[in-house]
Amino acid sequence: MGKALLAMHAAQAHRLATPVLGGIGVIFMLHRVRPDDGAAFAPNRLLEVTPDFLDETIRLVKARGYECLSLDAATKRLRAGESSERFAVFTLDDGYRDNLTEALPVFARHDVPFTVYLATDMADGTAEIWWVALERAIAAATQIQITLEDQSLVLPTATTAEKYRAYDKIYWALRALPEDELRLKVRALAKAHDVDMTALTRELAMGWDDLRQLATNPLASIEAHTAGHFALAGLEAERVRAEIARGLDRHEAELGRRPTHFSYPYGGPDSAGPRDFTLAGEFGFISATTTRKGLIQPRHAQNMMRLPRLSLNGLYQDKRMLEVLLSGLPFAMGKPFASLGID
Repeated sequence: MGKALLAMHAAQAHRLATPVLGGIGVIFMLHRVRPDDGAAFAPNRLLEVTPDFLDETIRLVKARGYECLSLDAATKRLRAGESSERFAVFTLDDGYRDNLTEALPVFARHDVPFTVYLATDMADGTAEIWWVALERAIAAATQIQITLEDQSLVLPTATTAEKYRAYDKIYWALRALPEDELRLKVRALAKAHDVDMTALTRELAMGWDDLRQLATNPLASIEAHTAGHFALAGLEAERVRAEIARGLDRHEAELGRRPTHFSYPYGGPDSAGPRDFTLAGEFGFISATTTRKGLIQPRHAQNMMRLPRLSLNGLYQDKRMLEVLLSGLPFAMGKPFASLGID
């Protein structure tokens, strides 16, 4: 898909599309911001951008005339129907420590506000960052044994290519399972390969003291992402309510304010649907963001519980690709570009 985006850029198609398809704003979605460590096996690299690319992105949107707004200011503008100037909002999901150590200095350098959507179990040290645990188990192993779809498999993982094949096979099979079952399988796999999931969370996530430090910065806002980062669509309604409420209560107890904006964990169509949009609305949030890919259009003022975002994908850290995405053309063309970003 990267080649297709570059071809559009070379043909200057994005310049023609922007006035018609570019919308009134963009909500960027990030997860981690850190220097590239050069690892050959890095299946979660799509969730990471470098500080330099974040810097380049901010420079690009400012040069294109976007006003960088806080989530509060942008949603207020959207609801009011003010669209004289395009806006850009930066959001980061989950609560990784590098949001404080690597991302904050970039945002501060440009005086750009940003939002961290916090899954409170990350700060408590009890969240299971299972996708990274799976990566580390495979990275350390020469073979992986796992039961998938009632079939016991032994997958070779000696070479980088084998590791990627194993990760893709296991990851997508796990994502098809109820998440409680998914997590049981990853716990067993992590234990078998000496991956300490509790230590992993403490390594990667901000603790409450980190979050209190972040919250003192006037550019930063910290909002809701549930407690345990479960895909809501797979839970019973009462459990969805409990996950959201537990996150809100922990957030307020530790940081002294109750979040007013929300982001759905994973956030794609298989992880959050109409029922979940309604349930989130029960909590009185001003807005809720998904990982459905797109730009903000005036019609989204009527759909504040399901706002799309544009992923800053670590596999596509190229300003030319970003220019094409900001034109709205790939989203208008539909499904061929659905793989860009991550749900």
